[in-house]
Amino acid sequence: MPRRLFKRYMPDPTRIREHKSLRFLGTLLHDPNLWHLNRHSVARAMAIGVFAAFLPIPLQMLVAAMLAIWVRGNIPIAVSLVWLTNPITMPVVFFFTYQAGAWLMDIPARSLPDELTWDWISGELSTLWQPFLLGSVVVGLLLGALAYCLTMTYWRWWVSRLWKRRKQRRM
Repeated sequence: MPRRLFKRYMPDPTRIREHKSLRFLGTLLHDPNLWHLNRHSVARAMAIGVFAAFLPIPLQMLVAAMLAIWVRGNIPIAVSLVWLTNPITMPVVFFFTYQAGAWLMDIPARSLPDELTWDWISGELSTLWQPFLLGSVVVGLLLGALAYCLTMTYWRWWVSRLWKRRKQRRM
């Protein structure tokens, strides 16, 4: 893995642990897996970050950080992956998750009106929130699991490739 590149942009764990706004977490931030770049902590962070990115809630970064602490995944990677859903990508992602939720609930998906008004949104919200929330959680779980598996597979491939190169250099 390109560790040097990641380490260059990762925050200093000591500074984060000693930050006055994070002191309430106590010793939770002292686990080395929360900051090291190893196969397991990065794969867990990928799963958590992708899952949290698909949650339609405010403070997704805080959710990703708390879940990363809980599963002992890399915090900076988990928090940065939340930005997969940013103000530009959010409408497309959330429309897709709504469609997936409607398909899972076996209900017809609503189409958008010609003019999107606040009255339409507030009137339809009572029927849209259940498929939207279900789709967000299911798609987040599936893509998080996929991110975990792909990260573990890629990491193993990368390490085996380096070992093969070392072996060839020795001969």
